Amino acid sequence: MPTLLLALAVVSTGLYAGFMLIFLTGVMPGLARLTDEQFVPAMRRLNETVPRGVFLLVFGAVVVFPAAALFVPEDGRGGADRWLVAAALVCAVLNHVVTITGNIPLNNALANSENASPPVPDREVRAAFEARWNRFHLVRTLLILASFGLLAAVAVR
Repeated sequence: MPTLLLALAVVSTGLYAGFMLIFLTGVMPGLARLTDEQFVPAMRRLNETVPRGVFLLVFGAVVVFPAAALFVPEDGRGGADRWLVAAALVCAVLNHVVTITGNIPLNNALANSENASPPVPDREVRAAFEARWNRFHLVRTLLILASFGLLAAVAVR
């Protein structure tokens, strides 16, 4: 696997893992301090803003670059390195599965609650969203951190 693809895999996964970690340790705890009437619209606006441009590019890159690194001729790295990259790729794919099957449906439900008829109180919207979303987010953060760690281990060998 050429060094450039591995480097791109490490960088993109590191960027994404950092974003997930900051959301887990800073953004969500900060939002947790808000009232229901503040939390619900703030989270809606974040969910509208985050999945754009650079985020989507990095979101895709954390799967594309490790996959590419697996399917190009090796540059002298051993079989163990390929297994580590494969494990990193599995972790990144699982991260995406959690995002697509867990967080995104909750984000959509949150967005749809904005114009619900009859209106749903913010406390009910938040109760149906926050704890579940945070659990899914913890899982996907741990998966992408594992992916990053595995790729970094290969890069420094």
